[in-house]
Amino acid sequence: MHEDWWQQHLKQVGAFIKEQRRLAELSQREFARSVNLSDTYMSQLERGMHEPSIRVLRAIADGLNLSAEQLITFAAGIGGQPEPAGPATTEGAIKADPRLSVAQKQALLGVLRSYLTGTEPDLATVSAPSPAATTAAAAPAAASPANGTTSPA
Repeated sequence: MHEDWWQQHLKQVGAFIKEQRRLAELSQREFARSVNLSDTYMSQLERGMHEPSIRVLRAIADGLNLSAEQLITFAAGIGGQPEPAGPATTEGAIKADPRLSVAQKQALLGVLRSYLTGTEPDLATVSAPSPAATTAAAAPAAASPANGTTSPA
């Protein structure tokens, strides 16, 4: 009975690691190499086929910007899923929200990242519209289509 629970738990740990890796937009191969693990071993971990060591869990936590202590506690079966390390962020909240599917999380993170990497205009180089452009833009609004008359601009 305990053995069945443990195997199921290892699958949950693997699924969590896989979800966090995907949210980080890393392929399994890229991530495995970044944390100094083989592609095969990473695949087996994500499928719950191996029990990772403390060293492996620390490397995975560092690679995914998670708290190593929380990931180790979760993997040991004595704690909940870890939160991202450091201060709370919008990205962390999206990743942690259990109501969202992986696809929804990826879409929201993509939008967030596009906003964060966008450049804001340099207000010193933005010029005000010319008076002619302002008058031309206001002219259509001054006409009253109901009675064909125009009001003074």
